[in-house]
Amino acid sequence: MQNIIIAGSSGRMGHSLLEATIQDPDLTLHAALDRADCPQLGRDAGELFGAPCAVKISTDLATALTGAHVLIDFTRPEPSLIYLEACRLAGVGMVIGTTGFTPAQREVIKIAAQDIPVVFAPNMSVGVTLLINLVQSAAKVLATGYDIEIIEAHHRHKVDAPSGTALRLGEAAAAALGHDLSSCAIYGREGVTGERDPSTIGFATVRGGDIVGDHTVLFAGIGERVELTHKASSRGTFALGALRAAKFLADKKSGLYDMQDVLGLRPSA
Repeated sequence: MQNIIIAGSSGRMGHSLLEATIQDPDLTLHAALDRADCPQLGRDAGELFGAPCAVKISTDLATALTGAHVLIDFTRPEPSLIYLEACRLAGVGMVIGTTGFTPAQREVIKIAAQDIPVVFAPNMSVGVTLLINLVQSAAKVLATGYDIEIIEAHHRHKVDAPSGTALRLGEAAAAALGHDLSSCAIYGREGVTGERDPSTIGFATVRGGDIVGDHTVLFAGIGERVELTHKASSRGTFALGALRAAKFLADKKSGLYDMQDVLGLRPSA
């Protein structure tokens, strides 16, 4: 039985993670954390789901880490790194679903994973993880004569763009073609842009309403298009993937992993 900490427990993903953890017979909700101005501080974390669990939402990270096995975090880069350093010092594993990290911040995660086990993925969905593998395969087959465009849509509250998942899909396509995404990505088009450079990967971002997360990778050729799409209708799919990642870390001492490792989909070298 693993003791789980949920960070950002009052947020949309936090609620999904709390509910999924409370319902999982193999996991114990050990602590629920949030920021100091959270109006739900002091309340039972299971209250919203009609499943009181005697765990109160708190800001006390040090106490939460005592006796914990894994902290799951879907907040923002700055608090995520604070949680990461605390986990490193306490020897507690971490599942990071936060997006929007800078290259320097990603390097901090990589260094911390030398001391503790970390699953770091921009999308914890099983379906999206499979999509990444499909995109890699498709990019190799459609390497010549096909333009690659990535279209993503999320709710109006999402603060980073393109989404971390869209960037991961772009990285997968670029790597399959032997490129680095930073050298071929186009994040916006306006005005007279000239003809499309066939070596580029384009991104289009939509923000509106309550869209949980839609991602399409378009391979546009002459006379045909191949579209690979994943649409999430509930945050529950991300929560279940995160719990699967937490269980994956049960026997790990250190190392940086992603959902391909968790699901056993890592391509052979």
